[in-house]
Amino acid sequence: MLGNHVGERTLPTLLLAYAPPVLWLLPAPLVWLWVLLRRRRLGAVLLATLLALWGAGFFHWKPQQAAAPDKRLRVLTYNVARGTMTSPERLANFLKSTDADVILLQETNFVQGGFAGQLEAYLPDYTSAHGTEVAVLSRLPMQSARTFPLPQMQREVLVLPLSWQGHTLNVVNAHLSAVLLSPLLRGDLAPTRRTRNARDEQVELLRQIALQTEGPILLGGDLNTPPRGLVYRRLQGMYGPDAFDRAGRGPGWTFPSFKLRIDHQMTRDLTPVRAQVWPGAGSDHRPLLVEYHE
Repeated sequence: MLGNHVGERTLPTLLLAYAPPVLWLLPAPLVWLWVLLRRRRLGAVLLATLLALWGAGFFHWKPQQAAAPDKRLRVLTYNVARGTMTSPERLANFLKSTDADVILLQETNFVQGGFAGQLEAYLPDYTSAHGTEVAVLSRLPMQSARTFPLPQMQREVLVLPLSWQGHTLNVVNAHLSAVLLSPLLRGDLAPTRRTRNARDEQVELLRQIALQTEGPILLGGDLNTPPRGLVYRRLQGMYGPDAFDRAGRGPGWTFPSFKLRIDHQMTRDLTPVRAQVWPGAGSDHRPLLVEYHE
């Protein structure tokens, strides 16, 4: 409750908000060993274990269905880690396998020269729009893209209007900065405060984009925000519910090394009917694919 409702306002609750929820399960084996040896408090410990599993997302299980092919929209968001763990051909083959209509990529400042051009050459059915360190590939007709500098980062937010089902859908591709928690654990509070304050400015930019954009809107990307805390709730207030909350199953870790779900899609203008985190395909992140209908 402190991590979710106080969240980023104080440094201790910031740590609670951004810590992997599976940490609550770490004491369980020792507690269970103590309970089995003492033969006491079995019910209480069982309830606590179930609550910890629920809090870690293991019991998250939403009904899923397939949208009619003529009314569905498949949107993929994927941090591709600058292409350091894959090749243009392998990445293109994976992206084609998802059958996504719209692909939101982050960390497109590829290390290998010519990576972006080769990737797009392998994907002739898609057209592209670019901002600094972000890109959108789309099989839908594009209109003119807008870019906004992300405060205190060498990145941009990319806003791309797309034509779908006779309407304009505004897709917002963002990669927010991460909160630096390791200095906080060492007792150095300044870097954590700086990154927290930078994220406040970045979220304010997203709020301004939402206010200035007419018509349906969808926010997607690597938001570096677990599904709790004040920043997460503010983003939902601006753009709408989290698609994985509405149509996903399991914990949905998009950053598996830390057991966190930090990549999201949010919209109140489309209905998600299926949200899936796909296996890794050449990045430290996992791709999130959401299928919507009108």
